[in-house]
Amino acid sequence: MIKTAVGIAKQEGVTKLWTGLMPMFQRHAIYSGCRLIFYEQFRNHFKDENGKVSLGIASVGGLAAGALAQLIASPTDLVKVQMQAEGRRVLQGKPKRFSNCRDCYKMLYKEAGLRGFWRGAVPNVQRAALVNMGDLAAYDYTKQFLMREFGMADNALVHGAAAFTAGFVAAVLGTPADVLKTRLMNQPVGPDGRGLSYRGMIDCLQQSVKNEGILSMYKGFLPLWMRLGPWALINWIAFENIMLAIGGHTF
Repeated sequence: MIKTAVGIAKQEGVTKLWTGLMPMFQRHAIYSGCRLIFYEQFRNHFKDENGKVSLGIASVGGLAAGALAQLIASPTDLVKVQMQAEGRRVLQGKPKRFSNCRDCYKMLYKEAGLRGFWRGAVPNVQRAALVNMGDLAAYDYTKQFLMREFGMADNALVHGAAAFTAGFVAAVLGTPADVLKTRLMNQPVGPDGRGLSYRGMIDCLQQSVKNEGILSMYKGFLPLWMRLGPWALINWIAFENIMLAIGGHTF
């Protein structure tokens, strides 16, 4: 991972490490808000008389919330991936396709219309479903477990421990889908907007495992965990403290 980061900085400049930041902001504004709202609604519907949910219910809720949120935010994720891949294309001598986030949206619409914004949406949604099953369910269940079994208070220590667990579980569940999503989104497309390298997610999975082995599904696990881990810590600790500060209910 460090070697890759150094290589990008040397070949394309340090600022290229932040390529795709704008669509990432756009994605999280939509995705993060939707997933929490959807999960809370699901959780409130199925909670018991004590206001708790089982690990199974929490997992299904996280799966559904992540899938729905990512389906809505999928176009922004596609733009992010395209912008991050553009620097390598230029270094390979290929013509520059766009200059900024807005141009990328225009290019995608010109290539395949509105349908093109959801290219790779299936593995994208599946990845988000798995990541959120890990993140939301693991956080919710771990926090309640620590408070119930060890008598711990609803404080920053519990929030941090639950968030750390959530980030790790999310990375374990999400890495294979992340690999497939990235490969499908980065493949060349024909005039009809369909991918030329893979027929779909199953075909991509079969080709990857056949040519590179099953461990190819965990390429990028460490950088994904290094991203999801801090994100989970910041997200959940901030969320819980904001809710406590405004008198709202915590997880």
